[in-house]
Amino acid sequence: MWIKGLWVLLVIAWLLNGLAAPVWAKKADAFVFGLLLAGPADDDSWNQAHHDGGRIVEKRVPGSRMIFIDNVNPSAQPEVDISMHVDELVSDDARLVIATAAYMNVEILRAARRYPGVHFVLIGGDDVITGKAPQNLSNLMGRMTVGQMMAGFAAALTTRTGKIGYLGAQNTEQGRRQAAACYQGARYGWEKVLKKKPAALTFTVTWTGHWYNVPGEVLAPQQATRQLFEAGCDVVVSGIRTVEVLQVADQMRSEDLQLWAIAYDDVGTCDKANAVCLGAPHFNWGPGYIRLVTASRSGTWRSEWLWLEPDWIDMNDAQTSPIGFFAGPALTEDAWMQLDAFAQDLGAGRVNLFKGPLAYRDGSAFLRPGERASDKKLWYIKQVLQGMQVLDGGR
Repeated sequence: MWIKGLWVLLVIAWLLNGLAAPVWAKKADAFVFGLLLAGPADDDSWNQAHHDGGRIVEKRVPGSRMIFIDNVNPSAQPEVDISMHVDELVSDDARLVIATAAYMNVEILRAARRYPGVHFVLIGGDDVITGKAPQNLSNLMGRMTVGQMMAGFAAALTTRTGKIGYLGAQNTEQGRRQAAACYQGARYGWEKVLKKKPAALTFTVTWTGHWYNVPGEVLAPQQATRQLFEAGCDVVVSGIRTVEVLQVADQMRSEDLQLWAIAYDDVGTCDKANAVCLGAPHFNWGPGYIRLVTASRSGTWRSEWLWLEPDWIDMNDAQTSPIGFFAGPALTEDAWMQLDAFAQDLGAGRVNLFKGPLAYRDGSAFLRPGERASDKKLWYIKQVLQGMQVLDGGR
């Protein structure tokens, strides 16, 4: 059903082959689309995934050309002016502008109204749902809840202690739904596949305060990961866009202390710590970008809120699947086969991990008996779920 680590890299390398033309090279007949990246375009994580998605568009959509500006992050560089960067892209002929961070929301809404003839996309936003979006703005996100369900499942089939840790970014709707999805995947693997008692599974979340490591401003990912391992967790799943979970697991691992980790949004991440890496869920922005660029160029654009599912035939097909999960070398062959079967059950609808009854952590109802979570209900999840432990005072 899917391609393991090495093959993923080969597929992506093939897709990107021959796309090293200068970013700002002019072509009069090109359809130009622009990216505003929150961090470096070569960060091996979130921003590179977006940049790679744009390169895939150039490969698949004849006549398309990407331009981009990276490190557009006012919190890291106060002098950064998002509005000015939008103006730069538009002045360089961008007819579609993609903003890759939710904090760009206010400026992108203003820009969309300022440039009604240009199409805009805000990654991870909900302006189309709330009715704030003008007709030239859409929202796009990949369904990473699927990737985190699979991460939790892999963790449950690997743990020797029954204690799983989750390194969360922020106690926000996005952070909570990914953590809850990981927990549900772990519960399913533990109870339905391994047939173990629910009470014997512990799932502990700690919030670092950011999607990245921001020294001095957030709980250091290394410290947070170490705390989870020292609390007895032998598998830690990352929900942040850095590789500290692998580094710490590799440092602390010994003959007497077997530890594992699952990284996040980096297809080459296991190269950093093969002995502990169970794999990583990752975004692939190419398919969503192809859809939006094609609509903008062809005149079929309409304002949409897109939360895209994986290609269930092959989740790691970079041409078709917005979400993937590649299995790391530390995942056993048996666990990999079970994980593959789990993914097929999710895709076929034989398994739905967000069907009630489910309660929030404070005991209030999230889903009534038999109720299936709608996209909006899951998107706007208010708390983590009952049964999840939370460190650092999170809810």
